[in-house]
Amino acid sequence: MKTIDVVAAIIEKGDEILATQRGYGEFEGGWEFPGGKVEAGETPEQAIVREIKEELNADIAVRDFLVQVEHDYPTFHLSMKCYLCTLKDASFQLLEHHAAKWLDLAHIESVDWLPFCAGSGLRAMRTATFVASLTEGGSGS
Repeated sequence: MKTIDVVAAIIEKGDEILATQRGYGEFEGGWEFPGGKVEAGETPEQAIVREIKEELNADIAVRDFLVQVEHDYPTFHLSMKCYLCTLKDASFQLLEHHAAKWLDLAHIESVDWLPFCAGSGLRAMRTATFVASLTEGGSGS
């Protein structure tokens, strides 16, 4: 089975993270963390910076690798590296998505996540985000 390597930005602002609603393709309408495929010759960090510029017309600071999510689809395997990021400027523009929402931990499951963001992937991201908040001196709640 073919493996597709992708990256996702877990963009945080205070105690919220940015979710985007996919605006095209087979998974249109589902919610995801913005990002995309890693191109030949790119590091995952370079890919996430490029993808966020292409999708949100925004510049980000890549802070930390957060978690790697593996998901099998009928015709391919998705390997997604997720990075904790922040916007360098508060503004962004939706170029490839229908909508965006800032979600806190209590509301993170209020959107219809795509399969690779739901289930074990979302639980792993929630756990990693909680652990990261503890290491930064936050309360984690």
